[in-house]
Amino acid sequence: MVLLLVSLSPPLLVLSAVVSAFAADAVKYNVLFLISDDLRTELGCYGSPLAKTPNIDALAAAGVQFERAYCQFPLCCPSRTSLLTGRYPLTTGVLGNRTWFGHEHSDYVSLPKYFQQHGYVTLRSGKIFHGGLDDTEAWSEGGEERIDDLPGQSDEARRRAQQPATPPAKSDQWIVLAGDGEQHGDYRIAGRAIDLLGKYCDQPFFLACGFDNPHSPLTAPQRFYDLYDVDTIPLPPDFAPRPTVPPGFPPASIRPKNADLFIGRDATPELAREMIRAYLAATSYLDWNVGRVLAELDRLGLREKTIVVFWGDHGYQLGEKGKWSKAGSLYEQGARVPLLIVDPRAAGNGKSCPRIVESLDVYPTLVELCRLPQPAGLEGRSLVPLLCDPNAEWNHPAFTIWSEDGRTATGISVRIDNWRYTEYAGPRGGAVLFDEAADPHEMHNLADDPQYAHQRARLSALIKTF
Repeated sequence: MVLLLVSLSPPLLVLSAVVSAFAADAVKYNVLFLISDDLRTELGCYGSPLAKTPNIDALAAAGVQFERAYCQFPLCCPSRTSLLTGRYPLTTGVLGNRTWFGHEHSDYVSLPKYFQQHGYVTLRSGKIFHGGLDDTEAWSEGGEERIDDLPGQSDEARRRAQQPATPPAKSDQWIVLAGDGEQHGDYRIAGRAIDLLGKYCDQPFFLACGFDNPHSPLTAPQRFYDLYDVDTIPLPPDFAPRPTVPPGFPPASIRPKNADLFIGRDATPELAREMIRAYLAATSYLDWNVGRVLAELDRLGLREKTIVVFWGDHGYQLGEKGKWSKAGSLYEQGARVPLLIVDPRAAGNGKSCPRIVESLDVYPTLVELCRLPQPAGLEGRSLVPLLCDPNAEWNHPAFTIWSEDGRTATGISVRIDNWRYTEYAGPRGGAVLFDEAADPHEMHNLADDPQYAHQRARLSALIKTF
């Protein structure tokens, strides 16, 4: 043992000691996995000058905040499937919102099912997998009927499977809820999670709580709208009334129509500010409901033996380049997501991590933190070294893809240090290269600039290895 310690450099000594502490702890830790829908990093803890999110900010302060975490697909089902199976979308084959991973990969064991197989009670409240595509059998309580477009199902089941989760007419609006929003899904989802905590507090649990907000239609009680003065809300510097491809960008880089907000209509500056205000109100309402669940965790005295994860399934554009949605966005705002991990034992608690990580890293991380054997086939990496030391060496890129047809990748983006590079296929395709440090709003495409040819070649080669 002494010889081993002497051979390690000081940073590795610290890291080794902390990792050993995770492994040696006799406590069987619970997991509380909080998920938000359509939430970009518009949070106080991520530096938003507008967002009022005290409960999520407090969670960030208690754990490790990952500053540069990226989803693998800017759409609900593929992104969630990637995290919950620990595999890239091109591996799962889930490239749209109407495919369940289990049809083609019955051998894949999802994150909740893996915990179930290892003695945990697995509990679901709200949207975890995509609507109608739940891994039903993975849950000890709370599983939902799976309805998809598998051949052989009834016509009614297939019709229901093909319907959008939120019809466009209902999506493109904001709504003021009465009271505390007791009839809204997020209020009930938090209430259900609170009930499940009380019911299963005396045994090891994996509780996943998936909130709807700030998914459109944007909804919150009036007091959350009142937190924001619409006249002081700034518009993005590349705001446009409709989806607009900037000069020098490939047409495929911006979908011609919005999918969530301002569908088939222009966004005036006045209406845009109202919509951003509604998004912020919905985010604050999400924060309030997250606070309700965390307060119950504390009331039950479970905080010190529970690992808490907060994650957003993908980013979102709020008028940048005229886009009001996530679908098709391989820009920073579409790919970057909030990710907070609070493990009571972690030496890195209270710090932010600047390293680039991926959503699919969450699966192996939770497995290691809970001292379970790592399953074969996972494509993510455990983030435990970064929970020990948020500034530890970590040189891994993040990949995000998009598919227009649900069958093949029509765009692949890679994010490293200061660079984002994307290649789009097809007749509307081309390449986009951003220096994120110098151009955080992604206004200047450097892909065809000879000065950056070496960067493009390096990143293109990286994409080809994906």
